[in-house]
Amino acid sequence: MENIQVGILMGSDSDLPKMKKAAEIMRLFGVPFCMTVASAHRTPERVIEIAKRAETEGWKVIIAGAGMAAHLAGFLAAHTVTPIIGVPMDSSTLGGIDSLLSTVQMPGGIPVACMGIGANGAKNAGLFAVEILACFDGDLRKKLVEYRQEQKRLIDEKAAVIDKL
Repeated sequence: MENIQVGILMGSDSDLPKMKKAAEIMRLFGVPFCMTVASAHRTPERVIEIAKRAETEGWKVIIAGAGMAAHLAGFLAAHTVTPIIGVPMDSSTLGGIDSLLSTVQMPGGIPVACMGIGANGAKNAGLFAVEILACFDGDLRKKLVEYRQEQKRLIDEKAAVIDKL
């Protein structure tokens, strides 16, 4: 198995359908990753072990998805200098606003990047992780440029159809 470059964590297995979007991006770009469940509240020791593993194995980025109080990203950041990308989950009656605020309001000194809420946030977290890695990997950068060009092509194609209406 290749060296893991990105860790994908979620606070609950109920977040899996949304966090799979980050894993799909890793697969699309051929980035070695691992994905697991670890809760800052229910399994804090496991979260610390994962942070230590990231340090030992040289992971480049960790994506952390969590709902409600959403302490996973910040808790991880407190235990590693590996960059953390937080993904707020819409798992409460507040529709993810609580998770967003918990993730984005980190105190100065321990940064966490914060994506949008839910599946789109997980997808963007995956893409952001690829962008970080692409800064140091020319082949990955080329794939990212090609991906962006394909996104543009698809929009242009749809626009051409709508323009004819």
